[in-house]
Amino acid sequence: MSLIINKVLVRRLIATQFPQWRDLPIRPVAISGWDNRTFHLGDSMLVRLPSAAEYALQIEKEHLWLPQLAPLLPLPIPEPLAIGEPINEYPWRWSVYRWLKGEPASSVSAIDLCACANQLATFLLALQKIDSTKGPLPGPHNFYRGGSLTAYSTEVQQAITILKDKVDTKIAKDIWETALATSWLNSPVWVHGDVNAGNLLVQARHLSAVIDFGMLGIGDPACDLTITWTFFTGKSREQFRKLLVLDTETWARGRAWALWKALIIAARLTQAKPIETIQSWQVIREVLTEHERNS
Repeated sequence: MSLIINKVLVRRLIATQFPQWRDLPIRPVAISGWDNRTFHLGDSMLVRLPSAAEYALQIEKEHLWLPQLAPLLPLPIPEPLAIGEPINEYPWRWSVYRWLKGEPASSVSAIDLCACANQLATFLLALQKIDSTKGPLPGPHNFYRGGSLTAYSTEVQQAITILKDKVDTKIAKDIWETALATSWLNSPVWVHGDVNAGNLLVQARHLSAVIDFGMLGIGDPACDLTITWTFFTGKSREQFRKLLVLDTETWARGRAWALWKALIIAARLTQAKPIETIQSWQVIREVLTEHERNS
């Protein structure tokens, strides 16, 4: 039997486990991701339910670490309020968070990209400076974000084979092999793991919050650089790169992370919306062009 996650289920979970909130209205958020199904709970909270077992691993991690990271960061991040327990109709733990105002940058056209580049770079630098002792190492809980790119080599090779008539396979393979020949030699740092426009909230053309820390972990910060090619352009891209003082090899791995995600979407190895497929081809073109220019 397929799992049905809807507001009827959410109302049952809230009524039985958090009766103090049982009378609050519940409605789906306008834009929800693949990993979790998200619902408004009243005007100031949200409920997030993992959509599959592999995402349920993120619940306790966020509740443990986000309150510790939040005071040290220059932008708001999600504030966990409660953890819900499984029931017969829903087999995993789930979360209640405080609602953060703002619109996803992916759905906002009027954005000051240079200001956002500055804010995001400052945020990531602050995140990387936080003591990572006892932080969660890359693993199944975050799909190896912050870890070695080798975890995705099979997918990349498969995607390149599928796209061989549409992509310059020589350059694509060179980007991947160049990245694999390098590694992060410093102490592990905190990584968000999924820095994309959908996880950046915007108010008044500026960033107002960073959300969705399911891929949180410690390791190589290269995985947080993909937004360089997926969101920023021109001057804002240059500014973002300048502010993040990272070596050439880390940027090479960041380029490979961006290529991996774009390739598997273009090759349809993962779920994606039509607009994401269009955007993935733009990323592929820009990453390949940049690598060829720098070679």
